Amino acid sequence: MVTAGWASAEAGASPRGLDDPAKKDLAMRLVSSAENSSLDWEAQYGYIEDIGDGRGYTGGVIGFCSGTSDMLALVELYTERVPDNVLAGYLPALRAVNGSGSHTGLDPGFPTAWRTAAGTSAFRRAQRDERDRGYFDPAVARAKRDCLGTLGQFVYYDAMVMHGPGTDALSFGGIRERARHHAVTPADGGDETTYLNAFLDARVRAMKQEAAHSDVSRVETAQRVFLREGNLGLATPLKWKVYRDSYEID
Repeated sequence: MVTAGWASAEAGASPRGLDDPAKKDLAMRLVSSAENSSLDWEAQYGYIEDIGDGRGYTGGVIGFCSGTSDMLALVELYTERVPDNVLAGYLPALRAVNGSGSHTGLDPGFPTAWRTAAGTSAFRRAQRDERDRGYFDPAVARAKRDCLGTLGQFVYYDAMVMHGPGTDALSFGGIRERARHHAVTPADGGDETTYLNAFLDARVRAMKQEAAHSDVSRVETAQRVFLREGNLGLATPLKWKVYRDSYEID
């Protein structure tokens, strides 16, 4: 069943799925359209602001947050590699504000230091590596175990980026469990499209429970569009909308 499900999921797509370099770049551009209103994800290393979602500062290529531990993990990784860096002095403050939206110990200099660090290849590399370790690799691995094709792998990745990899009802694990109550994964013999619709339904439900995520266009006018078109291999060209902005990749 696993072999047949995988073959069906990947019809017309790269056999490597989302971790094919071209597909991975495509995934980064899709996420950037939602996170940064731009397809140029590589221009986001120096991005940092508080978007008012209760997670403190949001920054970088994947929206690392000072309130959700991933920004702390990133700066710790960077400091392991480059001990004398402009962000190292903020590690005590990042540890203290983790789990909150506080800026205590970070203002006023942290955003400027972040943008300075983003000018270095080492910090940009650390962002990519932490993105992969915390989000991309676990999402793709879980999707492959569920016998999902490239689109399904992206659906998992985007959900993990926004909701985090936890197991509570509003995190990736909880969303996946809710979906599995309503549909069977391809790995267990289910239909891929039916399962992905159930997963997107569960994600929309989770998004609407948080004011900062209540706009569900990154699901309904992007991922759901690709699914409705039967584009399980996430083949280009792609056309979608996020927050009423239109995007296209040839």
